[in-house]
Amino acid sequence: MEKALINKIDSRTKPKGSLGMLESIALQIGMVQKTLTPEFHNPTILVFAADHGIADEGVSPCPKEITYQMVMNFVNGGAGINVFTRQNGITLKVIDAGVDHDFPDGISVIDAKIAKGTRNMLYEPAMSIDLCYAAIEKGRELVRNEHQNGCNVIGFGEMGIANSSSASLLLHKYGKFSLEECVGPGAGHSPAGVEHKLDVLKKVSAKYNVENSIEILATFGGLEIAMMCGAILEAKKLEMVILADGFIATSAFIAAHEIEPEILKNTIFSHSSGEKGHRLMLQHLNATPVLNLGLRLGEGTGVAIAYPVIKSALVFLNEMTSFENASVTRI
Repeated sequence: MEKALINKIDSRTKPKGSLGMLESIALQIGMVQKTLTPEFHNPTILVFAADHGIADEGVSPCPKEITYQMVMNFVNGGAGINVFTRQNGITLKVIDAGVDHDFPDGISVIDAKIAKGTRNMLYEPAMSIDLCYAAIEKGRELVRNEHQNGCNVIGFGEMGIANSSSASLLLHKYGKFSLEECVGPGAGHSPAGVEHKLDVLKKVSAKYNVENSIEILATFGGLEIAMMCGAILEAKKLEMVILADGFIATSAFIAAHEIEPEILKNTIFSHSSGEKGHRLMLQHLNATPVLNLGLRLGEGTGVAIAYPVIKSALVFLNEMTSFENASVTRI
């Protein structure tokens, strides 16, 4: 299949390699779907939202209430992820993975809440092992549902005040980078705020001696990150094309990669985030991002913005004329 796909890519009426990364994306998607004519059906982004106990330590400049307020903004269609998914014809679904708020009945939020946020990991692990496994399984279930509805390309986003702290610790533990390299401003901390955040996270890191991949995720992760990890694993199992977002979302991909390295064959990394640790995440995964726009909004916005570029790889592969059919001498 790989040889046939490469031949098809090279036989389009263009100099070999002249479409750059679009050619490698076309090859990757063709290999995932095992066809010379890959297509996307029912593109969907799942946004997982949850709260974090570590927010009590002032590691974010934002109050915890913004998590549920932003979920309501998603529901009302006013957030960045809403406008970009509408622009590009992507279905958006919002998941309550563990928000510390009781949402009213009848709103378009999928209730997957298994706890009202994580514990404060400065004092105890963010999740028990059982709770972490429950989050992973719930993420798997949500992706199975989308696949049954005909979706074959799926992206993931997140919302959760203080979740850049979890992402920084996961990068630190899985990637073996120093915390100084991993910790950034998140939602917009001042330099003094970043120093405070770093000091708190150093205390958290020193408190636990865990090496197992699930123990690391349970100790330092978030409910939305663990649920996303399960969603990634299931999407790979179902041989879907998987689209990764920025810093927090990629921490879930790092966790999933520890469990199943083969996820990378199915994953396209939509962009390189303006959050400094994301570059190290991409380096750790040996991943090349599609875009580099300095984005650091989260919510899956990088996925939604990159989607039409990624789709262009399929358009050229399926619709561009071959040298033979165009009666053009092959270059």
